[in-house]
Amino acid sequence: MEFECCVVTGGRGFVAKWLVRKLLQSGRWVVRIVDLESAITLDDEEQSSILGEALSSERAVYYGIDLRDKTELLKVFHGASVVFHMASPDSSLNDFKLHYDVTVQGTRNVINACLACKVKKLIYTSSPSVVFDGIHEIINGDESLPYPDKHNDIHSEMKAQAEAMVLKSNGREGLLTCALRPSAVFGPGDKLLVPLTVAAARAGKFKFILGNGDNMCDFTYVENVAHAHICAEQALDPGTSDAAGKAYFITNMEPIKLWEFLSLLLEGLGYQRPKISVPLDLVMPIAWVVEWTYKKLAPYGMAMPQFTPRRIRLLACTRTFNCSKAQNCIGYSPRVSLQEGMRLTIESFQHLRSQVPDVTSRSFDGPSKVYRWLGGGRVADVFLWRDDKQTFGIILALAVIFYFFFLSGYTFIRAAAELLLLIIVVLFIHGVLPSEVLGYSIEKIHPPAFRISEETVQHAFLSIRSTWNSGIAILKSISEGKDWILFLKIDVAVHVAWISFKNLSA
Repeated sequence: MEFECCVVTGGRGFVAKWLVRKLLQSGRWVVRIVDLESAITLDDEEQSSILGEALSSERAVYYGIDLRDKTELLKVFHGASVVFHMASPDSSLNDFKLHYDVTVQGTRNVINACLACKVKKLIYTSSPSVVFDGIHEIINGDESLPYPDKHNDIHSEMKAQAEAMVLKSNGREGLLTCALRPSAVFGPGDKLLVPLTVAAARAGKFKFILGNGDNMCDFTYVENVAHAHICAEQALDPGTSDAAGKAYFITNMEPIKLWEFLSLLLEGLGYQRPKISVPLDLVMPIAWVVEWTYKKLAPYGMAMPQFTPRRIRLLACTRTFNCSKAQNCIGYSPRVSLQEGMRLTIESFQHLRSQVPDVTSRSFDGPSKVYRWLGGGRVADVFLWRDDKQTFGIILALAVIFYFFFLSGYTFIRAAAELLLLIIVVLFIHGVLPSEVLGYSIEKIHPPAFRISEETVQHAFLSIRSTWNSGIAILKSISEGKDWILFLKIDVAVHVAWISFKNLSA
């Protein structure tokens, strides 16, 4: 069998790995993989995959090359009929020179190398952000959207310049070009969306929704993006070049609320979904201060913060795109649904799963931590308001006692007498009331409720004896002059109690 030769730049990237796999599975290609590392390193899964076999049989060849080196590109592109240009710096890096050198100058080198080596087709992996200004929402946007005067970040601006160069090169010396704009790619092997979302959840940063949470977004499963590249290559036929020289939005064609997508992802991995909405008017000023601080301190080593205005806008704006042009011109349609893609993604990231059981699956039959900390029993029931009548009754009783003994100004004997009289009056009134008043049932107090069992008396005396003995032990320790810390604790406690009593008396 005769094989054609193709080149995949950035071939060890997230989407590129899926494309390389599909190209090899087609049985049509010898794939030249280009990336920065001097040698390719395969994980255990890749070694036993079609990629490992292809590298052994030389159906796949790896080249460690920098796109800024045009001479090396000429060597790799020689004899290739198709180039999939997917290399791009990390979008989170705020480095203008790096983005310009790799994205713009690197793409210029790729185009020139394609022309010099008589490459027939060039498919560029662009981004929907090339038409996003960071301010205005995009609802079902199509390819007629122009490049904005100002982009949301350096990465988007450089991608737009590179895309424009690729499309402008269409038709030069027989080279056919197009650009694909996959939106919010996710799936197994992702190094950004899922890991960063989980890291934020673990750090407690994913409890809040920025804005009202209704902003829509198009997410695209990674296998669908790789499939779109295959469709584009097949559509760039020299005989019918209607697909050439154009850009295409690529999505799953299933718009979803961005925060709902992230919530489903987090819940699938055992984390809680964000629930508290924070107005953008409150968040943006803080983000501007964070960004201003970064600009001032970046020369001294401050790392790029995640909480910046441009990232907040990405999380709060609606950005949905129309794929009709990709359907009609290159024959693209998603092969994996959003729901299935989500399931496969969650299964592949089980190593990032929360170690804490999900709230929805916890058992609430056992006592809570607070209940155990309060010692359980009636005290915990009262503090946790488990019985409304009991808690209210005890609070009312404590309030009455506090009034008679501290706020009334009575002597101790008079306060005790007045309180006893009040109790007798209340019990008498309660006793003469009918069993039902205005529809409310009056529960009568039975005589045994006032009786004290011998066991209760015994426990009470044992508690008094234990308290007395503990007090004697403390006094003995102080009298020996050995425990200074205990002495200081008691001294401070006595002074605090005395000051509190003085203030209440005044």
